[in-house]
Amino acid sequence: MRRHLATLTAITLTAACLAAFPVFADDEVNVYSSRKEALIKPLLDRFTQETGIEVNLVTGKDAALLQRLKSEGANSPADLLITTDAGNLHRAKAAGVTQAFLSEGLAEVIPASYRDAEGHWVGLTLRARPILYVKEQVDPASLSTYEALADPAFKGRICIRSSDNIYNQSLVASLIAANGVEATETWAKGLVANLARPPKGGDRDQIKAAAAGECGIAVANTYYLAGMLESEEPAQRAAAEAMGVFWPNQEGRGTHVNVSGAAVTAAAKHREAAVRLVEYLAEPEAQAWYAQANGEYPVRTGVALSPTLAAWGTFKADDLDLSRLGELNAEALRLMDRAGWR
Repeated sequence: MRRHLATLTAITLTAACLAAFPVFADDEVNVYSSRKEALIKPLLDRFTQETGIEVNLVTGKDAALLQRLKSEGANSPADLLITTDAGNLHRAKAAGVTQAFLSEGLAEVIPASYRDAEGHWVGLTLRARPILYVKEQVDPASLSTYEALADPAFKGRICIRSSDNIYNQSLVASLIAANGVEATETWAKGLVANLARPPKGGDRDQIKAAAAGECGIAVANTYYLAGMLESEEPAQRAAAEAMGVFWPNQEGRGTHVNVSGAAVTAAAKHREAAVRLVEYLAEPEAQAWYAQANGEYPVRTGVALSPTLAAWGTFKADDLDLSRLGELNAEALRLMDRAGWR
């Protein structure tokens, strides 16, 4: 972020002026975030340097933060919720703990499919969930679509995490939106029949299992693979380096993508500062840093990718309105249960 470095002296010299003549009415904003502190706090600190608005950060698991917001109600100190997956953002909206806040600036730079139609949340980074394959075992020419993973040719060759994972629930919701409930249930039963082992662990565990020879194919979010490739642990790097990335459904709707995003809380006492922070996170330089720190893709166009993501090439992303992932979540859960997806 060359501009931030170049203006560091100016920021220091003008700090007193910012304090005396604040640009914004609010001088602080309270954030509940499911992103780990190291992956977001440096950017929040830069926001404070540039605006004089202090950011108070509380981190935790997605479900725990949502429950906390519900329990606190109107007395919640939180102004902004930053969380992963459109499904989680939809749950927060459905629980009544968010409010409409979409500004004209955000509407201009964040595609409509990556934000709530009623303005309750916006995506800040994109994550793709492609098919990963063991380079020495699987010919990528044998891969094509998510739907094809139910083909008996892949019996005993697939690793994927459990049905209680929101990422898989959103993937299934996207298949329901594309193909309908009946066809997706048939697909889910075929996928379960092709699993190399009962679902267990997270996305990194699927990658490790594939690299260890338990399966040839894993379905996982790209940022887990990126994190492993950039890890200081040799074993994680070795497992990730054994994997190739295949972008499914390129001849059709495109690869399933999701977002991490933000929502202003219904109880926000510092609404103006919260909206300003979201706008800041959508600026090009913040997008570049935030996406690279999290191993994800910028949500707005024209922002450079990290070298790791750029090495995987470009792909066609499914342009499904991500609000549908939350709307179809309950149906996806019921379908996965009927299919025997543990």
